[in-house]
Formats: sequence, C-alpha cells, structure tokens
Amino acid sequence: MDNWQAIFTGVTFVVVIILIVTERVHLTIAAFLGALLLVAARILSLEEATRYISKSYATISLLFGVMVMVRAFEPTKVFDYLAVQIVLISKGKGSRLLLAIVGITSLVCAVLPNATTVMLLAPMIPPLAKIIGVNFVPLIILMVMVSNSAGLLTLVGDPATFIVGNGINLSFADYLTRLSFGGFISIAIIVCTLPFLFGTIWRKNIEVSDQIEIPVINHPRTLIIGGVISVFVLVLFVIGESLPTPVSPGAVALMGAGLSLFLSHHNGIDPINKVLKDVDWSTLLFFMSTFVLIGGLQKTGLISQASNLLASALGTNIALGTIVILIAMAVISSVIPNIPLVVAMVPMMKEYFVNVDLAPPLILIPGFDRQLPAEVLPLFYAMMFGATLGGNATIVGASANIVGAGISEIHGKPISFSKFAKYGIPIAALQILGALVFISLRFLVFAK
Repeated sequence: MDNWQAIFTGVTFVVVIILIVTERVHLTIAAFLGALLLVAARILSLEEATRYISKSYATISLLFGVMVMVRAFEPTKVFDYLAVQIVLISKGKGSRLLLAIVGITSLVCAVLPNATTVMLLAPMIPPLAKIIGVNFVPLIILMVMVSNSAGLLTLVGDPATFIVGNGINLSFADYLTRLSFGGFISIAIIVCTLPFLFGTIWRKNIEVSDQIEIPVINHPRTLIIGGVISVFVLVLFVIGESLPTPVSPGAVALMGAGLSLFLSHHNGIDPINKVLKDVDWSTLLFFMSTFVLIGGLQKTGLISQASNLLASALGTNIALGTIVILIAMAVISSVIPNIPLVVAMVPMMKEYFVNVDLAPPLILIPGFDRQLPAEVLPLFYAMMFGATLGGNATIVGASANIVGAGISEIHGKPISFSKFAKYGIPIAALQILGALVFISLRFLVFAK
C-alpha cells in the first residue's frame, strides 16, 4: 500500500473525528463524507466499502431490528405511561424521583440500546419537570448517564458493548454470567452520588398535583401480543446461540422486527411505510460509514502499525494491559464518540495479540466464530467498560448523550459541554475506578 494512501486515510479519519467532536458538522454527514472520500480517492473500491459494511452485519441488524420493534409499539403509549410513573412513584420526594429515573431507565436500557431508551423516555422529562417545579436539565443528564451505565447490564444495551462482544464472539448468556455485575456496580455508583451531585433535587419536596395526566394505554390487546413477542426475543437473546442451529442476536432482533411489523399492520395501528419512515436511518448510516472508515485504516496498514506500537509498549503483560486499556479508552472516549472508537480498537487489539503470540493468526480471518483465548479476554472487557463509562464524562462521549442534549435543546435549554462535564466527569471517574476493581478481581486475581 502506497505511503500517501495511508497518510490520506489517517488524515481523513482524524478530520472526521474533529468535525464530530467540535459539532461543526453533523456526525452522520462527517462520517459519510469521509467514507465517500476514501472511495473517491480509490483507496477503497465501492465493492470493498460494501464488504466492510457487510462484515459488521450483526451490529446493523441488531440496531435496525430493535428500532423497528420500538417504533411499531410506540402508538400504544406504553413508554409515555412508564415515564409518567417516574413522577408518580416519587410520592412527593425528590430522592424518590431520582431513584425512579434510575430504576426505570435501567430496566428499559437492559433490553434496548441506550440511545433508543433516551429517545423514548427523555421527551417526557421537560413537561413533567415543569409541572413539579424542577430544572429538567439535570434530570436528562442523569437519564443519559444511567442509560450508558445500564447498557453494560446486557450485551445489547449499548452498541459499543455489542461491537466488542460480537468481535470476540461473546454470547448473550456468557455476557450475563461474566460481565453484568459490572453494570450493576456502575449503576450503584451513580445512586451513591445522587445526594451530592443532584443534591438540590434530592432534598426537594415535590408537590404531585392532579395536573399530571396519566397516558391511556392504546391498543391493549396489541400491547399484550407485543409483550409476548418481546419475551420471545429476550429468551432467544439468551439461549439463541446455544441452540442446535445457533441464532445470533442480530437475527433475533430482525425476527422480532418482522413479527412487530406484521402485528402493527394486521391490527391497523400504523401503516408499514410510516413505521419504516421513522426508523433512525441517520444512526444506521453513521455506523455503516464508520465501518468503511475503519476498513480504510485496516487496508492501508495503519491499524497494524498501531498494534505494533501497543505490542512494544505492553508486551505480554495482561494485567498492565488491562489497566492501560481501561484508562486510555475512558479518556479517549470522553472526547471521541465511543462507537467509532471501539470499531477501530477491536481489530487493532486482535492484531496486537497475534503479534505477541497470545492468539493464533486465525482470529484475524473474517468469519472466525470461536472465542478468543481466555487469557486475552480481560483486555477486551476493559475496552468495553472504558469506552462505555468514559462516554459518561462529556456530552460528545456517547450517542445517548447527543440524543439527550438534542431533546433538551428542543425544549429551550441547551446543555453546554461544561454543564454536562460537571456531572459526568466525577461519575465517570468513580465508575472507571469501580470497573478497574471489578475486572481486576473477577478476571485477573480470582480468574478460574
């Protein structure tokens, strides 16, 4: 590969990241134009670009499937109903209000991607906050950080977590037994900080008036059947990959989407075209463009060079590597959205393990479907937790943060970088410390 192509690809990637971080250009436009630039410069052919997208079919399938399921059942008003319950459960206590936000957001985000959870629940916060007389900005920030943290409860709760898990062929059930407890620790840390960082609301006595209108559940029969479909999807998430004919989470999500579309159409809730029109195509295009950019880094050898540097710095010291990766990913993820970050890091880490003879070259072959050697997995777990929890530090760290900030701005109160960081940095720092203790004890000190 010519040197100019590596330089051009590297510069393109950095410029795209800068445009995303500074918010000078919408993140989807920045990534899409960057991907097109690599094709126009003949660094990647169009066929190669689509091939890199197809390699990440599992992530795209999962996101698309969940988006369709959520949108199909939106007319039932079930998510509006849940949001109102946040206030009613508080029973006049600010502390209960905050705990209710943590509880309901965690519950929803355990089964839906974090950005989708914020998209569904956050729009209800400003009008409810106005009724009970509190500033809605801290509540939206809290919901965003809880959604990121709760994304660690399951393999499908955060796109960054799923990308890493899919990259090491980690099943949904294996994730639950190995890593979910780390998600509970992250949420517990947020709960412990509530009286200090959200003290004004925590100590507030709220007058819950009759002005709060409880949404009526529409199409209850459809919602019940939809609940059965959701349970079916969740069960297959857990056991699908252990069946005689394995079914991946992406395939399960697509099956759920198909059944949800059929139910919505059959019961006349919404036309299919309207459901599909409301899918977040912008996010899907951002993912696909990011995969093309990373493909360019791979083809030009930049990822291989970065992995060689990593091998020189860390050698075969897994414990040191785990600490370095966790902290480095957290710091970088606070200024670079965690999704493109992990997309770039997964292949780089694989090459690093091959370079230091901790894993066979077989893991670099597309379609490799076995788990990696157990001794290297702590570094990937550190990557998951570092990227996800580091995203809590700033407003640009995760897609859920950007969604929450947009909703707040629509309601007249933009969230500044410094305002978010006031809450985010202390919580992210404590969570990274908690993750370091959890991963070290669980996978290094007491590893089986």
